[in-house]
Amino acid sequence: MEARQSIKLQAHLRAVIWLSVGFAALKLAIQIVGNTLAQHAGYGIFRDELYYLVCGRRLAFGYVDQPPLVALQARLSEMLFGHDTMWSLRLISAMAGAVKVFLTGLLVWALGGGRKAAALAMLAVIGAGVYLGIDSFLSMNSFDPVFWMGCALALVRIVKAESSSEIRNWWIVFGVSAGLAFENKDSVVFFLIAMLIALLLTPQRRILANRWFGVGVLLIVLVALPNFLWQIHNHFPTLEWLRKTEGSDKVVKFPPLEFFLAQVLTLTPYSVLLWGTGVLWLLFAKASREFRFVGVFYPIFLVMMMALHAKDYYLVPAYPVFFAAGAVAWFAWAQRVVWRNALIGVYAVITVVGLVVFFPLSVPVMPPQQWLAYTEKLHFRPKESETHAATPLPQFYADRFGWHELVEQVSAIYNGLPSQERAVTGILTGNYGEAGAIDILGEKYGLPHAISGHLTYWLWGPRGYTGEEMIVINGATLQEMQKSYASCTVVGTRELPYAMPWEHGSIFLCRGRKTTYEANWDEMKRYL
Repeated sequence: MEARQSIKLQAHLRAVIWLSVGFAALKLAIQIVGNTLAQHAGYGIFRDELYYLVCGRRLAFGYVDQPPLVALQARLSEMLFGHDTMWSLRLISAMAGAVKVFLTGLLVWALGGGRKAAALAMLAVIGAGVYLGIDSFLSMNSFDPVFWMGCALALVRIVKAESSSEIRNWWIVFGVSAGLAFENKDSVVFFLIAMLIALLLTPQRRILANRWFGVGVLLIVLVALPNFLWQIHNHFPTLEWLRKTEGSDKVVKFPPLEFFLAQVLTLTPYSVLLWGTGVLWLLFAKASREFRFVGVFYPIFLVMMMALHAKDYYLVPAYPVFFAAGAVAWFAWAQRVVWRNALIGVYAVITVVGLVVFFPLSVPVMPPQQWLAYTEKLHFRPKESETHAATPLPQFYADRFGWHELVEQVSAIYNGLPSQERAVTGILTGNYGEAGAIDILGEKYGLPHAISGHLTYWLWGPRGYTGEEMIVINGATLQEMQKSYASCTVVGTRELPYAMPWEHGSIFLCRGRKTTYEANWDEMKRYL
């Protein structure tokens, strides 16, 4: 009897795995098509991608504003595909999105759901606007849900484990997943704290009284150690950056109700019916008693993020488990009742229609003017998570404009100088986007590497430039520039209608810096 039950469970798992592979392939195809259409619509490389590519060429165990995995991802992407074609540059992030969908299917299985529940949960994750967005560009954000859901799946399986070997194996999975999450993005610390508190508050705390829990913690430390040692060696620049960011008005600070409503909008409004059910089912249903800690985790994590005035998308990596739980709850409720199953079918249709309707709000597949007209018809614009002057396009779209034009202008200025001047002329920029554009896109024009005081560029120093002759790209006025140099002239202007406000302004050719960069490099540090 037990053998027959075991065979049945294995067959069920295989069926869910194959279904999950199919939905993961669908997700990957959607992201590839989206990025192909976006490039065709005129959207180029994203500001942060330029920076990550430069970091990838200077591989280290850490950077001021991120751990090392995104730089490694960028390096692999550039080595395999170059950086000119957007779908291939972003393929690894799209694959991470596909893995997230796959893990959602496995989470449904782990929570006791069947193939129909897995299909609904994965469809909802595919259709969630924020996941379409974060999986559409090269970043660490696409990998966060993979590592977090790897931890969630491991904990659920540990609770259900029937043998010591199974407990051992899943604690190893948990430790490696959490350790890699630390090497990807530091916000995982809040996820782990909230999850630990949730476990301690529920009967599932028993899983912590196991020696393999200690092994899991040790694995987290070992995997995360290289970045921690880098932080020590560089005097904890990430903490300095976080403090300055928290103390600034850069990040939009939502009051609690608005913060929660931002969760609903970010994930696409109607999806709250599914993931909200998942949270409630995990918190209160008798059938979910074994997994109560996952439900308790959500309000703890939500309140924690509200209290810290975190960006609204910091909770996003945690939602696939609630989509999975919601789908399990819905099909448990539906059973074989025809009208209930029909309601679920209607929701699935709404999800597909919503995916099509809201897709341009997550991935820039429409040219700017067409997109503006489309959002006007919908009476909806995505909310910004950072404060800045009003722009025609949201920052997530606007930061894909202006880089090639900037590099072409700087190239004309630089290559127009006499050869003896070019030999000593450097390029100073105000932010990592401009510096990244010079370093990545400027290669084919023979431009020297840029220097900047922004984030990790500051750590890389002035690279031997004294300021004898510099092309300077920043938001300063001519009068401000003349305070630091013997002479400065405006040699170019950056005016692009769709670029961000700080990418408008003058390009200067300056000579005779009054104080060398080396002498006052500390004053040029900008960790914001």
